[in-house]
Amino acid sequence: MFRIQDPHEAPWQARILLGGFDACAQHDWPGRRVATIYLLGCPWRCVYCHNPGLQRRGAPRALCWSDVMARLEALRGEIGGVVFSGGEPTADRCLPDAIEAVRAAGFAVGLHSGGAYPERLAAVLPRLDWIGFDLKADYAGYEAVTGTPGSGARASRSARLVVSSGVAHEFRLTWHHEALSADAALLAAHFAHELGARRFVLQVFRAEGVAPGALAMASAPPAALVAQMATLFDDFELRTDICGLAP
Repeated sequence: MFRIQDPHEAPWQARILLGGFDACAQHDWPGRRVATIYLLGCPWRCVYCHNPGLQRRGAPRALCWSDVMARLEALRGEIGGVVFSGGEPTADRCLPDAIEAVRAAGFAVGLHSGGAYPERLAAVLPRLDWIGFDLKADYAGYEAVTGTPGSGARASRSARLVVSSGVAHEFRLTWHHEALSADAALLAAHFAHELGARRFVLQVFRAEGVAPGALAMASAPPAALVAQMATLFDDFELRTDICGLAP
């Protein structure tokens, strides 16, 4: 699963690009208090992104890996797992090594991903205890939301990998009327339902972290849309709390 280390290359601990650490994340893994590790980099530019400062791989690192492990050790017994988020955590090729290190330290591991890199996601899925998968739109609307050609195909492939893996998961879709129509949102939910997703969350847009003026600062999902989505899943949630907001 993991590539052979080049003896002339710096160890992965020196190469992983860390964007932040949250010692007490309440909404990043449903039902658990966790620590969240944020990695730098994302190939997509979603207009409602609440962590735009983590999109660039060239952004300054917030901390080093030894700091992360020291903080996790201090939290032992107080947290129910560790979540890797971003950005898009699979953008960092050191993610498999980091997951392995956290598991070796005795922590359950979760991941937030939009599925931008299906091959890399496939490589880490067997090492995960849970994944939060971020749908962006229906297939036809992906490019408009992410600003990236081909993103719909990548996300669709990744979504199938998540469900077929058997890893505990939730599919999430963020609602904003300027980014997504009700029909497109319902199509995305139907896609998750047809795949066999066990849990689905419609996330209400929150303005924290979003560039000023990018979107209207409030956007409540239509009640009819919420009701229609709820009929598709045994486990459905309308979420108003921010999930994965980098400190």
